[in-house]
Amino acid sequence: MSEKIQMVDLKGQYLKIKDEVDDAIRSVIDSTSFINGPSVKQFADNLSEYMGGCHVITCANGTDALQIALMSLDLKPGDEVIVPAFTYVASAEVIGLLGLTPVMVDVDFGTFNVTVDNLRKALSPKSRAVIPVHLFGQSCDMEPILSFAEENHLFVIEDNAQAIGAEYTFSDGHKAKTGTMGTIGCTSFFPSKNLGCYGDGGAIFTNDDILAGKLRMIANHGQRIKYHHSVIGCNSRLDSIQAAVLDIKLKHLDEYCRARYEAASYYSAKLREFDPCCKFFETPVELEASTHVYHQYTLKIKDGRRDALKAFLADEGVPSMIYYPLPLQEQEAFKSITRSAESLEISHKVAYSVLSLPIHTEMTQEIQDKVLDAIRKFFANC
Repeated sequence: MSEKIQMVDLKGQYLKIKDEVDDAIRSVIDSTSFINGPSVKQFADNLSEYMGGCHVITCANGTDALQIALMSLDLKPGDEVIVPAFTYVASAEVIGLLGLTPVMVDVDFGTFNVTVDNLRKALSPKSRAVIPVHLFGQSCDMEPILSFAEENHLFVIEDNAQAIGAEYTFSDGHKAKTGTMGTIGCTSFFPSKNLGCYGDGGAIFTNDDILAGKLRMIANHGQRIKYHHSVIGCNSRLDSIQAAVLDIKLKHLDEYCRARYEAASYYSAKLREFDPCCKFFETPVELEASTHVYHQYTLKIKDGRRDALKAFLADEGVPSMIYYPLPLQEQEAFKSITRSAESLEISHKVAYSVLSLPIHTEMTQEIQDKVLDAIRKFFANC
């Protein structure tokens, strides 16, 4: 019986580190320190070291991370936050939830990320913050974005849910991890993420000591001292078992990133051999200034064939996913609260052409060849 192809192979990944993970979970259970136990601090400290020494505030999930980040900046209802139209809903959802105005901007057709030119088109007297999303596993071009934000007194909240482990190189040669360059960085530990737990989890990053204290306070019911609440906060915690799992997986994160990059490189090489003139599709574009950790491997399918290809792959036993089938400006929830800074035609175009192929840390070339054979078979008939 042939091996079933999966978008993400969490079982295979677990089996490779089973003894370590099982021991870590058993240790938490034996200690009965299920909330804010020692494993939470240990993981936060180790993640801080991995990220270059920034403050790490753990929380319940990536959406909470974004919400707490915005809450910490003392923004007022009606203030504008610039966000890409092509991204997961959470990036904009929290803006609306807090009574702020999401200002949608388009993305670069090649990288799927916002550029400083997109942001400039959105600037208004009400602009207070920008949320660059490091989509699918590589950094936005952050140097010009950070300069633009500084010139215009804007906060920068990096949505790093899909790119943890990626690294950006500035023009002077110094490097920084995605999530550590702006005012605040946010990430998710959803199980399928490059660094994923066995439930929900998230974290917030900052290099600002005072802001770090405020973020911790907001995530803990607005209190620094128990039962003394200085601000309206929320209850958002990473539980001890998830922290223990993440601490084990953090040791393997660079290995996971390399495995994903190798799988992506194999896909790209074989697909370009098959379609060197990009007649049928376009393979991912890599930004020179950023490494790519390939949370997703996403093609742009031409001539309206995306949905037919997806259906064909399913019939061949090959899963695929559309991230994301509807850009945010076309979502019902945002139509009455959003200002669009430009036409957003690229976000519309990519939403109706993208298709993500299976990619994960346990990928083998044998599995990839089955995916590639199915793609070739489909386009051979076109």
